[in-house]
Formats: sequence, structure tokens, C-alpha cells
Amino acid sequence: MEVFGSRRKSSVDAVPTIPLYRSAPELEVRLEDFELYAVSRLRVLKGISDGLSRGKKSNEMENLVKELWKVNMSHPDASEVLNKDIISHFVLRLVYCREEELRKWFLSMETTLFRYRFLNETADAQRALIAEFNLPYKAVSSAEYESLYDKLNQVFRAYSIQSLPTAYTTYYKVPFEQVPDLVASRRVFILKGYAYVAMNQVLSLLVTQYRSLLSKALVLTNRKWTSMIREQEKDRLTPIVEALSTSYLGPDYSQPKDHAEISLKDINQIAKSSFPLCMRHLFDKLREDHHLKHGGRMQLGLFLKVVYFRSWYLCMLHMPIVHLKHQGYTCISLARSFLCCIVASLVTWKFSI
Repeated sequence: MEVFGSRRKSSVDAVPTIPLYRSAPELEVRLEDFELYAVSRLRVLKGISDGLSRGKKSNEMENLVKELWKVNMSHPDASEVLNKDIISHFVLRLVYCREEELRKWFLSMETTLFRYRFLNETADAQRALIAEFNLPYKAVSSAEYESLYDKLNQVFRAYSIQSLPTAYTTYYKVPFEQVPDLVASRRVFILKGYAYVAMNQVLSLLVTQYRSLLSKALVLTNRKWTSMIREQEKDRLTPIVEALSTSYLGPDYSQPKDHAEISLKDINQIAKSSFPLCMRHLFDKLREDHHLKHGGRMQLGLFLKVVYFRSWYLCMLHMPIVHLKHQGYTCISLARSFLCCIVASLVTWKFSI
């Protein structure tokens, strides 16, 4: 893949399957697209990471990936969608090959993306993708299947309320370490070091194969980056590549946004419905005692400053804006405020007993 200043010309025909990114295609990519496509895919991966950290279930992740892909990876020209997919992957592969931690994160997120994109494909596209992998495993013979039928059916019934469908009677005999997720969830029968994987469980095999291919590719890309690309592209691509892994992709809080004015008469209701627990506790104590210690005034006052209750903390907390501005104070993080509240509550509890 080469980068030029001219317009891009594609030599890759669109196919209705997920590309396996075995090798970089011969495409001419504009510098603008080089970065924009990478950022679009990075938004997808960051969204997947966020969904996993929130503990979303499999069906929720499937819907999340579908929506993230639709929002970020679409293109006005339908014929360019596949090119955007391929280009963005190889750019991020270059970005995340440079360090071990970056490689681990990229490998995990791309593998998860592949899993849920496969589930969102049609049955015909799934079969075509399975054929592309050219799995080196043979189907279990009829004689062996008959001898293990009761045990295979027992395993299937353990995680499904349905009986074993005829369509799923094709099994593959594979080394158990090739399907760690199926083994961990006890969804396969294991005999003499081999796992018997049903046709409807082949995705686990594909994910393992895909992860292995991508892991090796990242190591090779790192070698090329270190030995050749970084120095050759130091004036053009290297600054972009090195900045992408630390790019902030969230909302821009530096620019003022339109917001509804909040009057003092609404603050009690807003505090009950919208304030975080730590700030609501401080607010309630202020209303109850008409006083807060210095630390509490600072936390609540700076919090109200951020949510635009300027007249409120001017009147109630006697903390002039000019004073805060000159002191260089910023809003104390909710994590720190929450920790302070916990410590205070523990101290109170200790002395109360």
C-alpha cells in the first residue's frame, strides 16, 4: 500500500465477505484518507473496548458493533466501503505494531470486531468466509460420530434447550487448545486431547485462526516499521502514525456549547435527579446546615462552576469567579471527589462506634 497526494484508484473488487487482511493491497491512498479512515476505524475499536469494559452481553455487543460499523465505516460511494475497511485496518496495524501493549490491545479489539462482524453476516457470506480460511480439519466420520452420538448430544443439551438439529450433525475434530472459549464454557466434548466442534461452533475456530494470522502479521509489520518505514517516512507518515495511538476521540469540551439556562428554583430537583452521589451529599449537607468546611466548599463550588450554576455558588459559597480563575482551579474529578466522600464516611463511622 502506497500513499500519494493524488486521488485514489482501486484495483480491488468488492466482495460480500469480511477481508482477512492477509497482505496489503496495491492501492493509492490520499494522505487525508490515510488519517481519516484510520480514525474512523479507531472509533469502532474504542467503542468495542468501552462496551467490553462495561460488561455488555454477547447480544448487546453484537448490536453495538453493528451500529458502530454503520456509523463510522460507511462511505458515500458504496464501491469504496471495502477499500475503506482494508485501508483503515492496515493503517492501524502500522500504528499499533510498535509496542507490545499496543499490539495486545489492537489484537484483542480486532479479534472481537471480526467475531461480531461474522455474526452480522448472512449465511452465504459466512460460508464463503469459512471457505477462505481453508481450515486444516476434517469432518468426523459417520462411524465415529455414531459411536459418540450420546455424549455429543449430552453436551449440546447442556447449553441448549433444543435437541441436536440435523443441520448441525457435522463435527470437526480439532486440538482442544484451538478453541479455548468453547472449552472454558464447556460447550464441546473433549476426548484424548481433541475437541469435537459442531458446524454452528466453527466461529470459535475462525476467531482463533484469525487471531493467529493477525498476531504474526503485527510482528512482521513491527520489523518493517523499525528497519525501514519509520526512517523513510519521517517527514510524512511517521508523525501521523505516532500520534494516532494517543489521539483523543471523545467530545470536544474546549469549545462552548449551547445549553439551557438553569434557574435557582430548579436546583433542588436537579440535585436529586442528576447530581452524582458525592456531590448530592455535599449539596444536601449545605442545605441542611447552611455551612460546609473548606474542602467541601471547594469540591461543590468547582463542580457547580462546571455545570453553570454560577450565580448559585457566588451567592451561597462566596467563591468569586475571579478568585477561582486567578488560582487556576479546575473541577475536581468525580473519582477523587467520590474517594474523599468514602474516606469521610469511614472516618465518621469509626468515631460513631
